[in-house]
Amino acid sequence: MNAQVIVETERLRLRSMAESDLDAIARINSDPAVMRFLGNGNPINRADSWRQIAVALGHQVIRGYSMWAIEDRATGAFLGRSGPWFPEGWPMLEVGWLVDPTRQNQGIATEAGRAAVDWCFANLNVDRLRRLIRPDTYASARVASKLGAAIEDRLPDFLGGPTDMWVHRRR
Repeated sequence: MNAQVIVETERLRLRSMAESDLDAIARINSDPAVMRFLGNGNPINRADSWRQIAVALGHQVIRGYSMWAIEDRATGAFLGRSGPWFPEGWPMLEVGWLVDPTRQNQGIATEAGRAAVDWCFANLNVDRLRRLIRPDTYASARVASKLGAAIEDRLPDFLGGPTDMWVHRRR
């Protein structure tokens, strides 16, 4: 199951990542303010950003879905990434979002996150999704709350620090 998934909203197109997204992803991944809440909290260089794209595309081939590029439907501009993520060893399907810092506070994460959550419930046989969020990541927590998720657990040490497990339940 590796067909490309395209999800459209009023303003956004969620589509498979592409190597042509590398410049934009590398710029976002190099921003310490963005990356402090992700992974080990350190910026990611261009080569590792390329590998992120490759991993997303491999995940798409293996699982049939993956983290998608967020694109502005009107301009085609790369705005970030959002979508389902369930690598080996993960306890539950996750839906994530990351928006270019120059485009934050415009409702993009909420719109993309809602589209991804709705797509997962419509297309995958799941009743729950999660979003792992560090306790001090207020913007992402606000998005999760707007999307109807609630904190159900705290992982004391997930990728180097305490992380809240926000859970979305099928309505």
